[in-house]
Amino acid sequence: MEHVPPPAEELARLDRELAELDTRRAQLLTRRAWLLAALRPPAPTAAPGWNPSAWGAPPSGRPGAPAQPWGYVPKQPSAPRSAQNVLLTLGGLLLAVAAVAFTLVSWGSMGIGGRSAVLAAVTLGALIAPAVLLRRGLAATAEALAALALVLTLLDVYAVHAVAAPDTDGLGFTAVASAVLAVVWTAYGLALGKLRLPLPVAVVLAQWPLLFWAWAAGAPAPVVGWALLGTAVLDGVIALWGKGPGVRVTACVGGSVMGFSALMVGLALSTTASGPLGAVAPGALLLAAAAAALAGAWRAPKGFARTGGVVAGLAAVAAVGGVPAAALSDGWRVLAYLLCGLALAGVVRAGLPRDAARGVLTASGVVVAGALVWALPSLAAVLLGPVTLLPDVWAGSPEGFRSALGSTLPWSELAAAPVVLALVAGLLGSAYRWWPSVVRIAAPLGAREETPKPDAVSASAGTPGAAWTAPPGAGAPWYTVGGAGARRRPSPAALRGAAGAGALALGWGALLLAGVVLDVPYAVAVVGETALVGGLLALAVRGSGGGRGASAVPVTALVGAVSGAVSVGLLSLASEGAAYAVFGALAVLFAGAAVRVGAEVPRAVFAVASAVWSTVLTGFAGRSLDLDPHEAAPLVLLVPALTVLLGARLRRNPVALPVELTGALGALVAVGLAVSDAPFLALVLALCGVLAAGAAVRPERRPVAGCLAAALFVLATWVRLAASEVSFPEAYTLPVTVPALVVGALRRRRDPEASSWTAYGPGLAATLLPSLAVAWTDTDWLRPLLLGVAALVITLLGARHRLQALLVLGGVVLALDGLHELAPYVAQVAGALPRWLPPALAGLLLLVVGATYEQRLRDARRLKEALGRMR
Repeated sequence: MEHVPPPAEELARLDRELAELDTRRAQLLTRRAWLLAALRPPAPTAAPGWNPSAWGAPPSGRPGAPAQPWGYVPKQPSAPRSAQNVLLTLGGLLLAVAAVAFTLVSWGSMGIGGRSAVLAAVTLGALIAPAVLLRRGLAATAEALAALALVLTLLDVYAVHAVAAPDTDGLGFTAVASAVLAVVWTAYGLALGKLRLPLPVAVVLAQWPLLFWAWAAGAPAPVVGWALLGTAVLDGVIALWGKGPGVRVTACVGGSVMGFSALMVGLALSTTASGPLGAVAPGALLLAAAAAALAGAWRAPKGFARTGGVVAGLAAVAAVGGVPAAALSDGWRVLAYLLCGLALAGVVRAGLPRDAARGVLTASGVVVAGALVWALPSLAAVLLGPVTLLPDVWAGSPEGFRSALGSTLPWSELAAAPVVLALVAGLLGSAYRWWPSVVRIAAPLGAREETPKPDAVSASAGTPGAAWTAPPGAGAPWYTVGGAGARRRPSPAALRGAAGAGALALGWGALLLAGVVLDVPYAVAVVGETALVGGLLALAVRGSGGGRGASAVPVTALVGAVSGAVSVGLLSLASEGAAYAVFGALAVLFAGAAVRVGAEVPRAVFAVASAVWSTVLTGFAGRSLDLDPHEAAPLVLLVPALTVLLGARLRRNPVALPVELTGALGALVAVGLAVSDAPFLALVLALCGVLAAGAAVRPERRPVAGCLAAALFVLATWVRLAASEVSFPEAYTLPVTVPALVVGALRRRRDPEASSWTAYGPGLAATLLPSLAVAWTDTDWLRPLLLGVAALVITLLGARHRLQALLVLGGVVLALDGLHELAPYVAQVAGALPRWLPPALAGLLLLVVGATYEQRLRDARRLKEALGRMR
């Protein structure tokens, strides 16, 4: 039934709804008035004595909105300028297509006079029309007609060449025509200053006269390079002093393309020159390009000034360095360019503008980086080359250093690599040594610019907080926007540390490469690399207590020492005596460094490395004794035993844990060596259990080492029983289980908080798990029955006394034992069932579990909590 309210209640409800409607209507009317006021154009200046308020004005929701006479209808907004531009573009495009079609298709149907008159009249009209349209304020239409005039002038040039001068060379005629059109459009753009198209078009046309002239004259490549460079210089002048951003951007793009092309031509000619005299001409081209780039950088804004400095520096290096490089062999040419690149550092005294000088210094850094990139692959080959000795350990000492590397690099062409590394290392080392002088010399280039306050232009542009910075030079045509936040720069101490680290790394690499280039004897190479490792260790130990900025030097020394130790260790594998000597020396050196160093992290690294080298020595001992890998496994455990003793001596020292973990990895290696022989595996596992038990004596290691020792002992027992093919393991495990359970019970009596896994776990697992493994292969019923009864009793005891180990071990063994007994019957039943029934039952089970998922999850959580509360 529908409820009908009483009249009074219904009347009150209607009143409330009408009030809400009135409120909403008032809001909509206010919004409408505001929109109408926003669409009105500005009110004209009122004549003296005229009062617009006398006529009344519509309501306005905007404070201070201009009032209009009563009855005023606001003018609808005009069509968007984007639609106007689209229409004008389409119109101009259609006219251009028509002009092309007329010129190419209908040209032959008219006489020479008629054709000339038509094209001249149409072109002249297209050129005059923009001036008339600009006076009437139709700028967009004028731009469209100017574009049409551009197409028509190009067609005029084509027509003149096709009719008036058909025998003229096409490239030469194109050069002259592009120059004439560039002049015409420049004058046209300057005459009609409001048009934005003519001047950029003139810049584009100015790119081709010199280049096409050089091609038409069949000029050699240097002349083509000069033509490209001249065009780039012209573009640079236009970019600096041109009128309007469109002209400048076009000139920048054209200048970049032409200048890059000129540099590539000069560089190609310089690098392929047959001698120093042949490199002089392209060098002059590159020097002129460098001078032009530097002149542009002198006047350009900040970002462009740095780019110009970089280009000028690289071009100067290619020009000057190409002359001596042409007289050198391929392996030494990089040294000539490197010396020229380093000479660019003198720009700090040249008095150049700051940004241009920074660009030149960047170019110097690029040259140095390129030389290092050329040399570093050979250094990587020296460090990684001894890896090829791993398949043939102790095959015999090679004759020289190169033959030990197994590298196919052309070392004769890399003769300059150690010189390059040594030269750069010396300069970085000098900078590190005399850093205050370097900072004082480079101070003018590192001075920070003061950010001026926003001026009226930036404020009027609606960009508060923007700072406008003028480029160097009075009357500069461009301005750049500088951000308010300064980029964070590295501290002088960090820079000095980086210089020292680079000098150390490159000096070490130079010495290694020198040995390969000279092909020193194998013994000298091994002794030399080991001595370098010792020197790096000494530097790491000495510098570990330095300041933060200098910390890069000892860190680099540490990394170099470890890397060099690995490399020389691999190199020593060619000879048995060299292997013992090198790894013994490395173990002693790193152990001594660990004792002498003060910082914790380097000490841990040195101690771990010493343990690794010692472990390798024990492996060498097994090989020298002609032992099989499983027979050498107990020897490998000597170093883990020493790490356990050292850990007991160090106690809670931060170095103790890394050393003991390294020993544990050595023990794992020993286990891996013994896997192939079960009796030796049982022996190694038992010895590892002894070491773990020794570590468990310490209270801080007991929770982990105690459980590990118990597991290793039990596992050793199982492996020994399996190796002996024992069919009745209980005779061996029960004598161990009973005393272990007694000891566990005594401990629980003294310490009720002790875990049941520690007290009873090892003893129970020693018997239950081997018996379970035998029961799964036993066809008789007695062993599974006795094992199931024992597991049931243990499970009940665990539940009664709330002992987690008994409950879990007994329950798992009981479940697996029951599954073993039921497996034949399950297989028999499964064979008798239809094939569709098992999938159906599985699907039904999944549906039931999914429907009761939340309840099962809560049950699992309660079971987990119950087990967690047990001991």
